Order: sequence, then C-alpha cells, then structure tokens
Amino acid sequence: MGIAPDLSTATWRKSSYSNNDGGICVEVADNLPGIVPVRDSKNPDGPVLIFPNDSWSTFIATLKSPHRSSS
Repeated sequence: MGIAPDLSTATWRKSSYSNNDGGICVEVADNLPGIVPVRDSKNPDGPVLIFPNDSWSTFIATLKSPHRSSS
C-alpha cells in the first residue's frame, strides 16, 4: 500500500450526473496534481477512491464516446 495523499486542500464538486434527491451522489476533486479523488457526497468522511489523472481521463472519455456499447 502506498502513502495516502493529503486531501485537506481538495476542492470537491458534485458530478453533474448526480441527482438532487439524496440518491446517487458522486463528488470529484480535480484540483490536485496527478490524481483525481472520488467520493460519495453523502459520506464525505468515508472512503475515497484515488485515480491517476490519465486513468480518470480515459474513463471519462470512454463514457462520453458515442461508440461505446450500451449492454
């Protein structure tokens, strides 16, 4: 296991795809160099997933791709 990054300066923003009725609420912090932390906004003190910038960019590009399968 690596050393946990310092997230004290993270600026969290709710995903535009999260709903407003307390359901699916994902937040990301994109102001930290080299990483993109992701958390559940209903549990801000809970676990955080950390993705390298390039992996996160590939993930988002794949989601936005008009050619991805919907199965």
